[in-house]
Amino acid sequence: MSTRPSEAPAPTVDVHAHILIPALQQRAAEADADGFAALQALEMRRNGQESLAASGRMIKERWPQLTDLDRRLADMDAQGVDVQLVSPSPSHFYYFAGEKLSLELAKQANDAVRGFVDRAPERLNGLGLVPLQHPQHMVEALEHAVLECGLLGVEIGSFAATPADPERSTVELSDPRLEPFWSRAEELGALVFLHPFGCSLDERLDRFYLANTVSQPAENAVALSHLIFSGVLDRHSNLKIVAAHGGGYLPTTIGRSDHAWRVRPEAQRCAEPPSTYLRKIFFDSLVHSPRELRALVEAVGPGQVLLGSDYPFDMGSEQPVDDVHAAGLPTADAARVLAGNAAALGITASAALAARPTA
Repeated sequence: MSTRPSEAPAPTVDVHAHILIPALQQRAAEADADGFAALQALEMRRNGQESLAASGRMIKERWPQLTDLDRRLADMDAQGVDVQLVSPSPSHFYYFAGEKLSLELAKQANDAVRGFVDRAPERLNGLGLVPLQHPQHMVEALEHAVLECGLLGVEIGSFAATPADPERSTVELSDPRLEPFWSRAEELGALVFLHPFGCSLDERLDRFYLANTVSQPAENAVALSHLIFSGVLDRHSNLKIVAAHGGGYLPTTIGRSDHAWRVRPEAQRCAEPPSTYLRKIFFDSLVHSPRELRALVEAVGPGQVLLGSDYPFDMGSEQPVDDVHAAGLPTADAARVLAGNAAALGITASAALAARPTA
């Protein structure tokens, strides 16, 4: 009989957790006051006064969770989370910025995340930012995040549009100008965390907090559909895309996409039915319902879902591990969601990495 000790279980990993970077906001506001003001005006139009006021109170109340390491670690312990993959709050995308400023802000964010992770590398790892509004600079920012800062990848929005001219400057994830970015992310094995912020439906969602409850799942569905239908996932089959909020409306309504692919020639730019690609995308578990989490796992497969909390925002989960158990998944599937899938993707604490990428 072997006397070798059994391997330690894989750590429970939360792939969807945020930090605020006050210095980044200050730099963006100082460097482009007009652009920053336009962004604030856009947020008012999209959210409405009532929701913006409530969000302001929420941020003030949760400031310690967003900025204080000790509070974060204590909350992780209470949740049963071993490792957090932290990313900047999506409010830091600043897609209004011009070319030079956008690259500066992305690198400043990457450095800030690295600095935060380095304070608890046995519990944290991180994602950086890239300027989606300027595709020609995305590879440089990605390489800075992964090769220079040692982060696991980057976070991007569902689209980028400059508030001053949103129609002319909109960048969708199907944009051919993103091909070098997808290629380099694939080469590096970098994670690309898709997290919407804002919605082009604008004033139609400016009450009842529809700007979050409806727009986030809708934006996820639109962005993922751009990736699928345009053939990005055919050309880059080894991309590691992780979609926030369970991928929104798409995974459990994919039948309509498959039907369109069969009957509409303009929807046949991808090689296979759209549902096929759900097994090539990863999704977090943040769907706020045991029934919906079971449906997500059924739609995409138990190997494609990762624990996600959206810590520490009020639209996140206070007890994400309990939420996974509440879904009543088979024991092996729950273990994969909580730990196994993250381990297979190489998502672990920064201190546990044997070496940082060099190529």
